[in-house]
Amino acid sequence: MGTIVPMSTVSEVSPEDWALWRSYRAMSEQLSRELDRQLQRDAGISQADYGILVSLFEAPDRRMRIGELGELLGWEKSRVSHQVARMVGRGLVGRLECESDGRGTWVTLETEGTRSLLGAMRQHAATIRQLFLDELEPDEKHVLLRATSRVLGRLNPEACEIAAQQSAPA
Repeated sequence: MGTIVPMSTVSEVSPEDWALWRSYRAMSEQLSRELDRQLQRDAGISQADYGILVSLFEAPDRRMRIGELGELLGWEKSRVSHQVARMVGRGLVGRLECESDGRGTWVTLETEGTRSLLGAMRQHAATIRQLFLDELEPDEKHVLLRATSRVLGRLNPEACEIAAQQSAPA
């Protein structure tokens, strides 16, 4: 057997930073899994459904192009297309041809999608609060928001721009 070399030696990342990364990943994965279970149990929708429904709910005219959804959610266009197709089949969203671009398609929020989203929101928010927000001190929330915003801005500035446009007052 060979000699075991610490990750920090090979990667030039300190043991403390590796511990931070592993802890973040474990928390993120476990939190995501629990939130998905809660949505399935309480509202009959997945986190993928919820992400699209919230994005459309917050969008002007309750519609977005598939490419915009992909940028905002950090998904490949094919993943968005497949997820939207499943949701169309369940009556949560619709597709509408884009008038200004014959190749483009709008994804629209349907009445059933709005109903599902609004039905899920209260319990989903309570679960997020219970499992995540209540565990953080106010100063930790501010630091975490600044850090995640910087990382997201570096990874996907287009998504940050879309999100900013959606949250800007009309």
